[in-house]
Amino acid sequence: MTSKELQQRLFAVGQRIEGAATRAGRAPGSVRLLAVSKTFGAEAVAQAVAAGQRAFGENYVQEGVEKIAELAAMGSAQGLPGLEWHFIGPLQSNKTRPVAEHFDWVHSVDRLKIAQRLSEQRPADLAPLQLLIQVNVDGEATKSGCAPGEVLALAQAVAALPRVQLRGLMCIPDPARPTEQRRAPFKALAALLAQLNAAGLAVDTLSMGMSDDLEDAVAEGATIVRVGSAIFGARAPKAPAA
Repeated sequence: MTSKELQQRLFAVGQRIEGAATRAGRAPGSVRLLAVSKTFGAEAVAQAVAAGQRAFGENYVQEGVEKIAELAAMGSAQGLPGLEWHFIGPLQSNKTRPVAEHFDWVHSVDRLKIAQRLSEQRPADLAPLQLLIQVNVDGEATKSGCAPGEVLALAQAVAALPRVQLRGLMCIPDPARPTEQRRAPFKALAALLAQLNAAGLAVDTLSMGMSDDLEDAVAEGATIVRVGSAIFGARAPKAPAA
């Protein structure tokens, strides 16, 4: 993809977000775009940076850490501005250290052990790691995320940890849900965030909505939408681990 094509794609996604926010009576600036760059190389990210994008999401620890290093080197050589890196994939407890050391946000905290390890491993010279709790809003047995009924207790425990800051909630609803049910998971996540605020937790972030359903998510209060294919195009399959 050429730089111009990627710029046009970014602009089109921005227009979709702005339109959805306007229809919902929200300020366009209240919704942030997270460009999901998993499986795409550093050059593609650099093209997006040149088009004005600053926040990027990665699903795989090793790939993300390597890409962050590549972009940092490009920044030193080419003057790229500072970027914000979000880890959005499932996170195993034995892989928390590189995430704690290199990322700015983690969207996929689904149990206290993960948050505790991120807290312990976050370098003291870095800003607090921003955390979101992933919620399994559909109750799918094969999907990551804590149950809705467990969110408050987990949030209270995470909020008490040092070197991390609880910011809100994230969900990945079933993409095969019927059209008339597309907004229900987003409404449910927004209601959970309101419950956390009512319990005295200062949380402000709803990470929900992707390329195919961002309008529904924005209508229900999304503050971050995670968009990959609509920006970077179709992904090649991830190579199997060696």
